Amino acid sequence: MKNEPIGKKSTWIQIIFWGVIWLLIPFLLAGGWENWSRFLLRGLVIGIGVGIVVFLNLEVLVPRLFLPKKIGWYVVAGLVLVVVLLVLIYWDQAPWAEWLNLSDRPRADHKPPHQVYEGFRWISRSVPFVTAFIGSSLFEIAAYAGLKEKETIQLQKEKLETELKFLKSQINPHFLFNTLNNIYTLTVLRAESAPEHLMRLSEILRYMLYDCTADRVPLKKEIDYIRNYISLKMLKDSKGMNVSVELDDSRPELLIAPMLFIPFIENAFKHSHVEDLKKGWIRIRLKTGAQWVEFEVENSLPDGAYSKDRTGGIGLENVKRQLELIYPGHHSLDLGEQADRFAVSLKIELT
Repeated sequence: MKNEPIGKKSTWIQIIFWGVIWLLIPFLLAGGWENWSRFLLRGLVIGIGVGIVVFLNLEVLVPRLFLPKKIGWYVVAGLVLVVVLLVLIYWDQAPWAEWLNLSDRPRADHKPPHQVYEGFRWISRSVPFVTAFIGSSLFEIAAYAGLKEKETIQLQKEKLETELKFLKSQINPHFLFNTLNNIYTLTVLRAESAPEHLMRLSEILRYMLYDCTADRVPLKKEIDYIRNYISLKMLKDSKGMNVSVELDDSRPELLIAPMLFIPFIENAFKHSHVEDLKKGWIRIRLKTGAQWVEFEVENSLPDGAYSKDRTGGIGLENVKRQLELIYPGHHSLDLGEQADRFAVSLKIELT
């Protein structure tokens, strides 16, 4: 998954927040009203430094190191960032060096400060930057966690809606009665394939009612479901249909989100006029790799046909949304329409 910061607006809000905090705190605690102009100049320099820390942390370190769980590198990078800024801001030759000496008055005896005093002084100098670094990280991580929780809830909601729509579109009187009538005809004709097709229908219903409620299913079950679906759809015409199916089942253990392929197959059967043995056709192919699945569907388009699924099913737009939520940044979907054909190419990197 691609890790990104919450947004530019959040970054600038935090820059302003931490900058104002470290402008006001020294001013109020040290009686800044007695020398307000120098305190404001000092606060401006510290605020700019704090802003740089927050910006680089939220826009670079958090998305590139913390979210990908490179915690060690994140801590090291944060320490380096704070140290570099401290050296630059408190550089004795800097144009703003005089503004930062409000609390660093020279000793009366003009002796160099003790090492312990010098150490505590640098620790106090680092407090605004360390606080801004840690605080901005906590705010950003909390916001990121909240966003991911909302996405998870939305995904579960849409998944439930998808399953219900599938049940409504697939397990409906038209589909069920047509299939049962076709199987009944086979039994009347005493066809040997009748029990086999009845078993296919049973497996489809079992898969949709029970197996596909899981977030991931073995690829073998999805392939079996596709084969059963196609087999029952082809019972519609005793003359056969021009349907080519190539399904790679060499990696049955791969886990994949259920019911992502069927909408494209359903769309092909609805709009290809595959019953026309001269002009109608469908090509279905599924290939697999070690951690990827590639799925392609291509079908004929008769004159005046409209390829998008406007009624029934879950619709192609819904499938796109499901892919974005389940496999963000790990899938590619291409839909191509020409005068006489419609093609779908989907590749998923399994995570």
